[in-house]
Amino acid sequence: MNIDSPAADGARADSPAIDLRVRITDALTLANPVSTASGTYGKGIEFQSFYDVSRLGSVVVKTITTEPREGNPPPRLAELPAGLLNSIGLANPGVDVYIAEVLPKLRTLGAALVINVAGHSVEDFGVLVAKFAQEDGIAALELNMSCPNVSSGLDYSTDPKVARQVLERVRGETDLPLIAKLSPNVTDIRPIGEAVVAGGADAISAINTLVGMAVDWRKRRPVLGRGYGGVSGPCIKAVALRLVRLLYETVDVPIFGIGGLQDADDAMEYFLAGASCIQVGTSNYYRPTVALDILEGLPERIASLGASSLQEIVGTLQMP
Repeated sequence: MNIDSPAADGARADSPAIDLRVRITDALTLANPVSTASGTYGKGIEFQSFYDVSRLGSVVVKTITTEPREGNPPPRLAELPAGLLNSIGLANPGVDVYIAEVLPKLRTLGAALVINVAGHSVEDFGVLVAKFAQEDGIAALELNMSCPNVSSGLDYSTDPKVARQVLERVRGETDLPLIAKLSPNVTDIRPIGEAVVAGGADAISAINTLVGMAVDWRKRRPVLGRGYGGVSGPCIKAVALRLVRLLYETVDVPIFGIGGLQDADDAMEYFLAGASCIQVGTSNYYRPTVALDILEGLPERIASLGASSLQEIVGTLQMP
């Protein structure tokens, strides 16, 4: 059965007639390529007062773990000159409470729902995926294999062997599309991409945050309570674009481009680099309508390249 995102007409009525659909698997075609980045969009419910969330191609919700997590000690956020440093620590109520109390609300959003999960071991990833595999109304699962803000959070996306083990473990638990979220904090992302695809990933999200820190020199202490955190926002876009391009040249699965997206021009850069979809993250904090603004700006830009569909421009960057 083909699952289509309800937002079949994502752009404004006066926009050029552009086909924005994105095929992720035989079972999942998104009506458009605009999604939200996990951890920056809450449950999606919080944004319903700003616009019709069902117009988005998909909504990726905040990471869920097996057991409840309170998160890291404060301060958890610090503004950077061109971005944000965070150390939230995957705070969440745990999978059982989430399924019982939160998932029913998420089913009302109208957009394709992508649940993001993070295990503390390969086996734990399998347990989480098995639980969600039994639930209705989920379009795909995104595997957070690359969170820098928890102990061992990067272990699953820095070693190709371990990355493949995670995918093989969860692939046996579900037929839902699996999206592997990878880390930029590696020497070479390409072997990791190859490993997750070999293990059964249907798509890749690139990238998660870079590891960084902020210092209060007067106090001689880090600004964040945990010391280190994840860097996001416009300052990481150049890094993310390069890694998306490397993955596009290496693997043959759809790529969700993430990092520093603020407008439709940014999205076009990602598409040409090789992303089939984009996820909007940090900019949601200061412009709640940014995802919809990007969506509405795409048809005119795609048409300006002489194309009638998004797919025609993906990966068409002319490298020297």
